[in-house]
Amino acid sequence: LALVAAETAIAAAAAPRITSSHDGASIEDASAIRVAADSLQPELVELSHRIFEYAEEGFEETQSVADIAELLAEHGISAQLGAFGLDTALVAELVVGEAKPDSTDAPTVAILAEYDALPGVGHGCGHNIIAASAVGAFLSLVEASRRRELPAGRIVLYGTPAEEGGNGKEIMARAGAFDGIDAAIMIHPFGYDVTDQPFIGRRILRVRYYGVPAHASASPFQGRNALDAANLNYQAPGLIRPHLYPGDRIHGVILDGGQRPNVVPEFAELEYYVRSNAAETLKELSLRLEDIANGIALATGTGVEVEWDPQPFTMPLRYNTPLSERWTVHQEARGRRVLTKASVPSHLAASTDFGNVSVRVPGIHPVIAISPPDVSLHTREFAEYATSDAASTAIADASAGLALVAADFLADSNLRAAARADFDAAGGALDVEGFFS
Repeated sequence: LALVAAETAIAAAAAPRITSSHDGASIEDASAIRVAADSLQPELVELSHRIFEYAEEGFEETQSVADIAELLAEHGISAQLGAFGLDTALVAELVVGEAKPDSTDAPTVAILAEYDALPGVGHGCGHNIIAASAVGAFLSLVEASRRRELPAGRIVLYGTPAEEGGNGKEIMARAGAFDGIDAAIMIHPFGYDVTDQPFIGRRILRVRYYGVPAHASASPFQGRNALDAANLNYQAPGLIRPHLYPGDRIHGVILDGGQRPNVVPEFAELEYYVRSNAAETLKELSLRLEDIANGIALATGTGVEVEWDPQPFTMPLRYNTPLSERWTVHQEARGRRVLTKASVPSHLAASTDFGNVSVRVPGIHPVIAISPPDVSLHTREFAEYATSDAASTAIADASAGLALVAADFLADSNLRAAARADFDAAGGALDVEGFFS
């Protein structure tokens, strides 16, 4: 950890500052948004702390989403709960300038909130901060629009359930949530400020082996051992890891390995998380693991069943460079030194269902520092920072930053064109549902 910290400090010191060639919102509009964001901080911190205490797991975030709706109502905004077929999803909308509520021409930006917790460690991923920051960005635009006539457009606030394992954003996407959305933005707390922190794709693989039971002492020759097959399957990824593409990850557990030692196990089941930096390499790795499962069944004389993605998979996150640059400019104006992925350790890569959004529409998912760099996400230690003074500052900075990026997008047609061109150059919109078919 000391070596990583030293190398990162050297790389960060040598990294050039990120700039933007786009003008974005007017000085007056930006000032009004900043004032609004800072004035909202006490309410947002209170919201964050309440969500932290609820610590509701995915698809069960009833109180968290209710509190968000209540705060919106206090600011004169009605919200729809139970959107897109999910009980704990939320939608609120702001129409600004001369845009019409049913207009398809006005640019539309979605700001995304998460609020689910982890079992055992609560908000060890800091989703309470994500929720407060997204709500803060939306309300900053609401309050600024009451003081000034902002450029025409629509701002949509989405409350997205169950990022941790449930992939709520993909469920919402399949129900049409991102149809008509021109850009999607959100933040995530972290140990660094990084504009394009990698988040890699993830699939879930379940392998089930079917053997033949027999007495393990009297007549083992009459059996076919499903646990032996599972044992070989568990070892195989370890043997091929040195030969995987850099950044690929395979980690799994044996869910079922038999009932008693004196009975040859007739059933065994494993579950893997399979991850890769690119959609294409994730597909290739998936095929390799399927070949392993089938080959082991042949070698052990067992039957095999391979199941992919019992929950929707997550795609590698695609960052939009012009929008990321606008985020960085606004954060540096608030005193943060924002890095790129080139300056931080490459192994600090997890997965998020925002990846599925980012390959449908231009998007950003920067990370904002609330803890020391050596504090890992998904731990009780990180949860301690999720209600710290650093977290409160991050909420204000992120609220202003997201609101300003949204305002930039509405105001600057050149920025919109550049964001679309960057998105198209990266491959354009993917057929997410059919990608692994």
